[in-house]
Amino acid sequence: MHPNAPRLPTPLAGRWQIALLVSAAIAVSYLDRQTLPWAIKAIQADFPISNQVKAFLDSSFLLTYGLMYLGGGWLLDRWGTRRGFLAIMVFWSLACASQGLAGGVLMLGASRLLLGMGEGGGFPAATRVVGEWFPVGERAFAMGIVNAGGGVGAVVAPPLIALVLAQADWLHLSSWRWVFFLTGGVGLLWALGWRTLYHVPAVRPAGMASSGGAESPPERAISLGELLRFREIWTVIGAKFLSDAAWYFYLFWLPKYLYDARHFDLRQAGAIGWIPYAGAGIGALFGGVLSGRLLRGGHSLDRARKWGLGASAALMPWVVLVPHLPSVPWVIAIFSLAFFGQQSWSTLVMTLPTDMVPRSALGRMAGLIGLGGAMGGVVLGQSAGWLLDHGFSYAPVLGIAGSLHLAAFALICLAIPCIQPLRFSPHRP
Repeated sequence: MHPNAPRLPTPLAGRWQIALLVSAAIAVSYLDRQTLPWAIKAIQADFPISNQVKAFLDSSFLLTYGLMYLGGGWLLDRWGTRRGFLAIMVFWSLACASQGLAGGVLMLGASRLLLGMGEGGGFPAATRVVGEWFPVGERAFAMGIVNAGGGVGAVVAPPLIALVLAQADWLHLSSWRWVFFLTGGVGLLWALGWRTLYHVPAVRPAGMASSGGAESPPERAISLGELLRFREIWTVIGAKFLSDAAWYFYLFWLPKYLYDARHFDLRQAGAIGWIPYAGAGIGALFGGVLSGRLLRGGHSLDRARKWGLGASAALMPWVVLVPHLPSVPWVIAIFSLAFFGQQSWSTLVMTLPTDMVPRSALGRMAGLIGLGGAMGGVVLGQSAGWLLDHGFSYAPVLGIAGSLHLAAFALICLAIPCIQPLRFSPHRP
């Protein structure tokens, strides 16, 4: 064997280990993006951050995250999966660590811009890995393993960050700075493991296309312009804009709500702040299972998807009760229900492109949807910051967030009478 030849386990064992490795990368991404929301109270002790400024910091991340979600596939096509994913992880890990050097809001905002730019390439890279290592029949389960990493990272973040904030006062630096240094270091350790372990498999698993063939007749490339001619495409982007506006608000503002409105301390944050994110992980599995069971039960594709989406959206408006609940356990329970419903919804919305467009257009379609969702997060986040800084409570913001999934579901039902494959011209116009 050539000394530089990659040494991995058998192809079967190797590809599931690769799926777990990529899942760990997604876990790191969710850990990194949660650092600022959970450390915000400690940061405010060193320099002031208003609600509007916090919204600016969140938007900095989402703007570049959404744009890179659209452009990440191009980078990976140019550099290849091994080099491309390595560069992406090193970039976002250094960006995460750089937040610990911030002396004020502007540098913190610049670091969040860079973090979003790096993390935006994470899911396109993960999708490419699954395509390289798994046959068609195993890809859905492999993507489930990869996506589960997000839940793991979000669950680990609150207790881990609380522990660092309480214990890390090394070298006369504020403990919140070590939150960013340590989480950035975790990403660099992952990058080292990736560089050591990953290669494009030389032995193609059964059911995979060989290098000279294809699993199905080749499809012509479909441009963004062709996609955007369809009302159905705009509808899914619009639905993602609405629903992800609520999701990013929950993701970035739940910690601050618990600190400000429920007067959580570090101990409480670490002890129970992870529970809603665990609900999100369970919900991600539920949405796909429900829709799959409806399909196997003889229901049409349109009915299976819409019933699943409707059931998920119905769980979201309950958050309007949160400001009126006297008990913290009930608050956590309602947020957990909303997180469950959101991720059940998200699983189904991200499945719609596979129902509607050819495989050759899935990357572009996923990028458009991701960009639309990130922009929704920017709009609601900025609105929340303005409202909270101008004397409003969390009640109107939660009221808006609780209504968005119902609006998105109504949009899908009205604008897409039947979910089915779209008909593209066989040749470019």
